[in-house]
Amino acid sequence: QGIFVLGLPYALLHSGYSGLLLIVLAAALCCYTGKILIVCLYEENEDGQLVRVRDTYEDIANACCKKLSPKLGGIVVNVTQVVELIMTCILYLVVSGNLLSHSFPYVALTEKTWSVIAFVTLLPCVFIRTLKIVSKLSQLCSLVHFVIIFVVMTYCVTQIHQWSWAKFRLSIEFEDFLVSIGVIIFSYTSQIFLPTLEGNMKNPGEFRCMLNWTHFFACVLKTTFALTAFLTWGEETKEVITDNLPSFLKTLVNLCLLTKALLSYPLPFFAATEIVYSCISKGNHSNYRSPLLSLGVRGSFLLLTLLMAMFTPHFALLMGLSGSVTGAAMTFLLPSLFHLKLKWKKLSFLEKCADISVFILGFLCSLAGIVCSIKGLLEVFG
Repeated sequence: QGIFVLGLPYALLHSGYSGLLLIVLAAALCCYTGKILIVCLYEENEDGQLVRVRDTYEDIANACCKKLSPKLGGIVVNVTQVVELIMTCILYLVVSGNLLSHSFPYVALTEKTWSVIAFVTLLPCVFIRTLKIVSKLSQLCSLVHFVIIFVVMTYCVTQIHQWSWAKFRLSIEFEDFLVSIGVIIFSYTSQIFLPTLEGNMKNPGEFRCMLNWTHFFACVLKTTFALTAFLTWGEETKEVITDNLPSFLKTLVNLCLLTKALLSYPLPFFAATEIVYSCISKGNHSNYRSPLLSLGVRGSFLLLTLLMAMFTPHFALLMGLSGSVTGAAMTFLLPSLFHLKLKWKKLSFLEKCADISVFILGFLCSLAGIVCSIKGLLEVFG
């Protein structure tokens, strides 16, 4: 349940009734690609039992590309993952600066200065070495997220007398619809973390069940939240729904969002540094557990995210471009492609059709997002 959830009511504004269907469809597709990605980690042994022979997204990619080049697939996947994760970390810093600036408008500090202040609170991230610590922070993040959703929905329910289904659009503009698709799909993406998550579960056999229930509840929550918020504000719905709240609630929710952004940062940060740390350490196993190397990698990444947050121009548009390429690739294109490559002989006709359909859909979403983002960049640069 990422920050993208707060943009779902705005997505409904531009997609109308089809947006409700998209929320459900995106949940089903992302759940499906998550499952087939994990299937690619396993192979049958001589006794017909499934054995986990791969541990990471990189291993799956290398297995698919071994005839072409033993390490090409892993390099492509690692670069894609690291770019997406770093951009996510930078976004959290930018969002934190923006939220602090709006929460304390009477303090004469720029958004970049507030981002530096937020960055200082994230310095302990360099000492995080296990997923267990990250998971505890993510639990707190989820708790804060539900507080935000509860506050917004409670206010919306108090305005139920203003609700009207007539606020939904029957006709939609194609370009606005593409923006809605991007917001809805990328509010579900989690494939980057799934191999590590499944590998760290006490009972990996429960993974599919866990994925089904989490996507089901996410779908229900997102649909309910987006619908109640849109019915409350209609055409006045803003890009981030908390901006529609009255001032006495906006400051409270903004501070909760700030807490959520800061608690969300460690997960993509940890994942990105682990990928780079692992790549650096290959071939030099004596340093794999070196605390100094680990500290250096994490410290460098932490500083990199701050510098990029400070100096990257038109970040939102660049984030959209990066997300359209890396997000769609990691969520739809690569899982379906890898599944077809590794399991082709064992797949039924319907399973092959499903994978091909997901691949085509992901390609179209990515292409549309790239076109819209480049168009926006060209308009900005005149």
